[in-house]
Amino acid sequence: MLDVRRILLFAEVARRGSVTATARALNYTPSAVSQQVSRLEAEAGQPLLERHARGVTLTDAGRALAERGERIERELRAADNELADFAGLRAGTLRVGTFPTAGASLLPSAVIAFREAHPDVRLTVRSARIAGLWSMLENREIELSLMWDYDWCRIDREDAVVTPLLDDPPALLVSDRHPLAGRASATLAEVAGDPWITRAEQHPVAEALDRSCRAAGFEPQIAYEAHDYQEAQAMVAAGIGVALAPTLALEGIRPGVSVLPLQPPAPVRRILLVLMSDHSPTPAAQAFAALLRDHAADSTL
Repeated sequence: MLDVRRILLFAEVARRGSVTATARALNYTPSAVSQQVSRLEAEAGQPLLERHARGVTLTDAGRALAERGERIERELRAADNELADFAGLRAGTLRVGTFPTAGASLLPSAVIAFREAHPDVRLTVRSARIAGLWSMLENREIELSLMWDYDWCRIDREDAVVTPLLDDPPALLVSDRHPLAGRASATLAEVAGDPWITRAEQHPVAEALDRSCRAAGFEPQIAYEAHDYQEAQAMVAAGIGVALAPTLALEGIRPGVSVLPLQPPAPVRRILLVLMSDHSPTPAAQAFAALLRDHAADSTL
């Protein structure tokens, strides 16, 4: 196997036309250059140079190898420039994961800021539930992801780096005809007798509702199971019942719904930034993570 470093040195000798000129340019001794060329000839199994008093002349094999060396140099320079573009966020792709409520609230401002700062990086976003986000992280389909957890289901994995971004407290949604509408806040005990609108398909917010109501001393009577928060708001506005929702899910409040912050005890979920510990973040991922932290710090939740 030919030594690439010797090929590059040989290409320099070919360009300069002598061992002495090459040694002077590279700050080597002429003897060191000659030794490396001799070793390359041994690897090649044939002479590459014809040495004479005024310099060197390439053999046919030497000319062919020198041309290869020039191509290798060009490819290495191209690789250096390409890596510099990635490091300088002038190229590349960043794949980010999110869940729906963060995708509709916290994420857009970070996406806008990233694209304005780094327009040459292609940014893609994938939205899924927690199990899907874990799968994409583990398979490297995404580099980092927004996630959430509650006190009773903390994310605690040795193979993940978890950064809390902000707390997302719950709010009580009632019809604007409800006796509590317009209040500055409320407690769960005040709506113990109301019918409830919850999330369908064993959504984590349904579990949060059950746990919270039991802690307040009652079992919630479920009147409707909604598939998203807009549907839940519509049922609240229609007077079907009251609902619990994280604050991040309330970016757009429909007419007829009154939002009341809940007094403790109430289930506060954490919004998290998650990366796999064995995946070194790219410069693009590091820059996006910094933007998420900044925007989360500026949040008014």
